[in-house]
Amino acid sequence: MKAKPSSPPLALGGRAATPIAFIRAIVLAYHRYGANPASALAKSGITADMLDNPDARVTAAQMEIISGTAMQELDDEALGWFSRRLPWGSYGMLCRASLGSPNLGMALKRWCRHHRLLCDDITLALEVTKSAATLSITPHRPLGAMHEFCLVTLLRYVLGYACWAIDSRIPLQESTFPFPAPPHADAYPLMFRGPVHFNGERAGISFDPRYLDLPIRRDEAALQAMLQRALPLTVLQYKRDRLLVQGVRQFLQEPANRAATAEIVAEHLHVSVRTLHRQLQDEGSSLQQLKDETRFNHALELLNRSQKSIKQISAQVGFGNEKSFSRAFRGWAGVSPQAFRDQQMSADEHSIAS
Repeated sequence: MKAKPSSPPLALGGRAATPIAFIRAIVLAYHRYGANPASALAKSGITADMLDNPDARVTAAQMEIISGTAMQELDDEALGWFSRRLPWGSYGMLCRASLGSPNLGMALKRWCRHHRLLCDDITLALEVTKSAATLSITPHRPLGAMHEFCLVTLLRYVLGYACWAIDSRIPLQESTFPFPAPPHADAYPLMFRGPVHFNGERAGISFDPRYLDLPIRRDEAALQAMLQRALPLTVLQYKRDRLLVQGVRQFLQEPANRAATAEIVAEHLHVSVRTLHRQLQDEGSSLQQLKDETRFNHALELLNRSQKSIKQISAQVGFGNEKSFSRAFRGWAGVSPQAFRDQQMSADEHSIAS
């Protein structure tokens, strides 16, 4: 994805979670082109014993090194997946072609359209409904032994680009793959955070469609910096979620969720409790503030549109007694619940009279 690596060598340490099956797929690419993978394996610290062990795992750094080396040595960023090479720099070109888009939705549509110019062995498509944006892959020829590695890596490429482009984590609603769960299925939740399903109709990832409206936050200088490393889009994890506040707010709007604990909210959003609190703080909010906002809005609706007593409303919005509700409401609105209702009734009567 770049001309020549200029960043310092990566440390090979870290958690070994990447399945050796993906390394074997890269070795198959060398064999396809009649090349020797020895140098790439040595640079990444992957031994013959590891290749022979189906349960072996490598670190993200090792995967990045062998992938980048192989892409350059084979001059194929697709690593042997397709019927023709994708020369070194092809995916960088896709990033650049999509970078001028006004928002993520347009950028992904351009990515899918331009990928067809590079390769017709597969089709990338973006489908959008009210509840989900789904990026899917449809192969048009058998991918053979490269099937799993191709689909997994392509989805991670596009997801990585999307997160990088808007500088935000994009939580996945689900990820689906059109093959049985492999022996290393436990690695999939690490690569695709959220529910993972196998034996699906096609490969795809789904996420909240509101992310498509977020603006592109990167420029050419940022792109050049990103492309100084091979495969940064597949290994970089983004901590910020620019829609987290909206996600919490939407979750709390459901009556059954209004008293949810931080643990329940975090589990729903597929983040840790610590991450939930930190990101809300970064956005100038907190879980308690969002709960109060939800309660306040619910109270306003009941005061405006129902004939329920203040006591009934206080119980319905989650307060133990009328006194504590009135104290909280006064802090939100500056007046008591009864005074607010009286003001609204007076305003309505004046509007009708006029």
